[in-house]
Amino acid sequence: MLYYSGFTRRIGADVDEGSTVTDFLPAERARGITIQSAAITFSWPPTAQSTQPSPLDASLPASAHPHNINLIDTPGHADFTFEVLRSLRVLDGAVCILDGVAGVEAQTEKVWAQASAYAIPRIIYVNKLDRDGAAFARTIKEIGARLGVWPAICGIPWWDAEGRLQGVGDVVGLRALKYAAGGDGKDIEVFNLPQLDAHDSALAAELKQARMALVELLSEHDDQLVEKYLEADDDALAIAPQDITSSLRRCIVEQSQRIVPVFAGASFRNVGVQPLLDAVVDLLPNPGERPDAEISYGPGLKARLSDVLAGKIKTASPAGGKSKSLSKEKATFSLQRFEACAIAFKVVADAKRGVLVYVRVYSGAVNRNAVLWNTNLRMAERAQRLMRMYANEAVEIDSISAGQIGVIPGLKATRTGDTLISYAGLNPKSGLPEPLGSLQLRPIDVPPPVFFVSVEPSSLAEEKQVQESLAILLREDPSLHISTDEESGQTHLSGMGELHLEIARDRLVNDLKAKARIGSIEIGYREAITAEGEQVTETYDREIGGKGSKAACTAAVSPMHDATETPEGHDQVMHLPDNNRLTIATPTLHPDGSPIDSTQPSLPPHLELPEILQALRNGVSAALARGPVHGYALHSVAVDLTFNPATHIFPNTTLAALSSAARSAVQTALRQSSGTAATILMEPVMCVTISVDESSMGAVVHDLSSSRGGSVVSLGAEEEATTSTAIDVSKIYTPPDPFGSVGAADLGVAGRNPMRQVVARVPLKEMVGYLKHLRSLTGGRGTFTMVVDRFEKMGAQRQRVVLNELRGDYA
Repeated sequence: MLYYSGFTRRIGADVDEGSTVTDFLPAERARGITIQSAAITFSWPPTAQSTQPSPLDASLPASAHPHNINLIDTPGHADFTFEVLRSLRVLDGAVCILDGVAGVEAQTEKVWAQASAYAIPRIIYVNKLDRDGAAFARTIKEIGARLGVWPAICGIPWWDAEGRLQGVGDVVGLRALKYAAGGDGKDIEVFNLPQLDAHDSALAAELKQARMALVELLSEHDDQLVEKYLEADDDALAIAPQDITSSLRRCIVEQSQRIVPVFAGASFRNVGVQPLLDAVVDLLPNPGERPDAEISYGPGLKARLSDVLAGKIKTASPAGGKSKSLSKEKATFSLQRFEACAIAFKVVADAKRGVLVYVRVYSGAVNRNAVLWNTNLRMAERAQRLMRMYANEAVEIDSISAGQIGVIPGLKATRTGDTLISYAGLNPKSGLPEPLGSLQLRPIDVPPPVFFVSVEPSSLAEEKQVQESLAILLREDPSLHISTDEESGQTHLSGMGELHLEIARDRLVNDLKAKARIGSIEIGYREAITAEGEQVTETYDREIGGKGSKAACTAAVSPMHDATETPEGHDQVMHLPDNNRLTIATPTLHPDGSPIDSTQPSLPPHLELPEILQALRNGVSAALARGPVHGYALHSVAVDLTFNPATHIFPNTTLAALSSAARSAVQTALRQSSGTAATILMEPVMCVTISVDESSMGAVVHDLSSSRGGSVVSLGAEEEATTSTAIDVSKIYTPPDPFGSVGAADLGVAGRNPMRQVVARVPLKEMVGYLKHLRSLTGGRGTFTMVVDRFEKMGAQRQRVVLNELRGDYA
């Protein structure tokens, strides 16, 4: 596309070789895949200054005049699904590229569903038809079966007698385009229908049949084409190409797109790219034809951007009374000062240019040196420079107008998904008048992470730099998550998959120069006692710094069950982390610390009851932090302390001594309990929600219950079931493949494979690395999310396996 539009002067940029313009990261060139979405702007047809006009530009009126195209190249790998999501959020149209050999793949279905959620008009380009095993007909059938739409074939492959791709047939224009073998794709021989009949009668006959099938399909969804069909005396070949193009455009721009134009080609052989570019201009909508941007301006309040600017929306009164419309004068005043509204959809930390914020402008124009109000962060930032990006190259510009994509360098706080408003005379302290001050464009959904590793600095001196580098990574890619495990002290980095985290690690170490190592995470197990311990009294008596300190404490421990009754009376009950409970009995004291019986000793003046209770709690918490057998923190333990000033307080008692006495007493009681009956391990259990196609559900459920120690909670249909009706594959027209291909009956895709939802509880240990296993079980179609549910006791067999692994014994 870039070569034919005159943007690049040489052809040969190849994904497999890592030489494409938009795949400029070292990791992209090394792997031959797209990792980071890249934006680039070009004109089609080419302007007279750049190169000679396209040989096809006279076919259709729209594509005969130069149009500005903002192209975003997105990744195809499932691990980088957030890059696709944030690009879809700002697109007006999309080209879905299919592999002519592989057909509709698993990730294609996912991205297609995501595009449907944003109601983005789409066309399909079937690529790689020059490869062995390419089957255009089978791919067309799969489009109907797996994507649930009617494929409108606008281009058919033109194979020679030996089965080599030599060109494409233009169904709309009723002509054939023959590309010179081994050429750069600019040398095109065009055959009209009579010429094609003499040159290749078989393709001419197929082109007529494809035209009739296209007109019949469009007539079922577009009444205006039916009128044209009747005017042409039911002759599908007599309908003007411009009328068919207009009909296709109407069908595509509809919110629920049921028809998708399909084009054929082989980009590696430079075949079929120009017709696709013409289709982008002729069929996909321009920004003005898309629905007005949806905004929110308060809790549960939604509207359209144009209504806000016209002063038509209602705002809640400060007193919380009835809503009221903005006055006409106030609306006019706001409209006069309003300059632009944009959304930041991508943030990149560039080594040379600093932080680059990619924005899509929805209204007005963002000008250089404009002060932008961030409605999400409620703060102002200045756009000192504006740029238009050409992959990794940049050109300075003066403004970014509505419908355009541009870059604002140097913004310090703006994040992905933030709404930016340019407003004349903005006061950064007071902000904007309502409802503009709280106006937010539809946010970008961030999928939950499903794969996790640990990130550890090489030394304590490197910790600050590692944390700063991680903060840069998170601002660039919100689908990465950082959390800290309080027990192990590990920093956990989680993302969308193994490759996603591998790229993040490379970026962290190579680009940001952070001295850190990536490893496997430590699972935070818990220990639980199974028997009650006897009451234990421990006395702490030590001399520290020449001063003696003495205190005593009586403690007893027991396993705590959910049904354990809460003690009543004057006892102090404290709930500790990990479902532990501390009960402190003060039988001789009132709640205010005074003695119940005047014959009993009172508390010394330097010790007050609340301070004593806090010191005892600190001691108990320290004792519960390490189990008596395996050293893990304790879970579900009921600790009963008895505090009596007559036996536990001495003249030199301090709060620290009381805390140490409580810790010692509880530890002794725990050892006694574990000596009576062995402790058991508890492990974190996740609540996992798995979306899987029906044919793979049995294998997934069996794997969860038998291999991973999980328990299935529920099975059901996905909430987001497809609303589109099933496509009858047998009614889809397909041109024949040169060596024949499997029929619709043999495809196994006569109907869409419905998605099912499996909810299960699975130990966290078994979910480490589960994503790769799930993809292999489901052919790449399975996805899952998980949250921590609770800690559960391990069975004896599972506990032995875990303990052996912890000791390094994997036999």
